[in-house]
Amino acid sequence: MRPPLHPFTALTAAACAAVVTTAAAYWPLSVAVALATAFLAVRRGVAGRVLPAAAVILTPLCLSLLVLHGLFFPEGQTVLAQWGPARVTAEGLGFALELGTRTTACVLVFLLFSFTVSVPDLISALAGRRIPPQFGFVLASTLTLLPAVAVRLDRIRQAQETRGMVVRRGLLSRLGALRLQMVPLVLALIDDAGGRAQALDARGFGSPGPRTSYREVVDPPAQRRFRAAALLFAAAAVVGRIVASWPAGVPS
Repeated sequence: MRPPLHPFTALTAAACAAVVTTAAAYWPLSVAVALATAFLAVRRGVAGRVLPAAAVILTPLCLSLLVLHGLFFPEGQTVLAQWGPARVTAEGLGFALELGTRTTACVLVFLLFSFTVSVPDLISALAGRRIPPQFGFVLASTLTLLPAVAVRLDRIRQAQETRGMVVRRGLLSRLGALRLQMVPLVLALIDDAGGRAQALDARGFGSPGPRTSYREVVDPPAQRRFRAAALLFAAAAVVGRIVASWPAGVPS
């Protein structure tokens, strides 16, 4: 029987995938990582939660990247269309595509991790590494808040529509409606995190002293070797990116 995936292995895989994708800055690789993550989400049975949450996060971000870099990219030379100061350039669209796909890949891998990791196993693994418990509980609270973002945002939208908010077809109207929805969403998440922190403090989780864990998390040697190799590969990708971007003729 195959041993279960250790929380640190899943976290390392997600972090290294995001680091390598960012260091490569190559949109076909970002698309491949995003598609692979979506496939894994389907295999794990969490695609119905990962993909809607990713859409809520990425849709306004990608639209802003398209508007900012697609229409107002100062380094753009190949003009495809122009309306006054706004210019659609091939370089701007390419930069928006690269940045958008890279961000999509990073968001998807971390959402997949947050929807599949076992929070009790993660806290036990952190406690076993003598990591301060406050960090573990803050991380666990963050992971448990992520799945509720899409549901909470949909409720905010429904409440605002019942109060008379009308979203027209124009881009400015949609962006304005999104801003009105994001403000109560962020405030609600902050309030929820504060309530969780108070509940944890009331139960003594922030008190110093030795702790005993009643949950054993198996960490196979093969997974430890995989984490070491993944970290080395991610570090090599970052170093390679720095060396490749170093100006020619400048001594290192």
